[in-house]
Amino acid sequence: METIFSVLQVAISVILVFLVLMHSGKDSGLSGAFGVGSGTGPLGGGSLVERNLNRWTVFFAVLFFLNAALLLKAPWG
Repeated sequence: METIFSVLQVAISVILVFLVLMHSGKDSGLSGAFGVGSGTGPLGGGSLVERNLNRWTVFFAVLFFLNAALLLKAPWG
């Protein structure tokens, strides 16, 4: 069981790093490559995409925290 949660933690970590890098910063960061912060592009306005990106980032951050707490608690051992 611990192995499953450990593999899940690594997967969540990789997704979370990718989502954080997608956010636009001062110089538009990696999100500029995908048109997230520019306000134009194939996905419509940037505000909707940014809002969904924020929601997914918060979701995976909470999932990361809960999984880490579960791994530290270790109820199966």
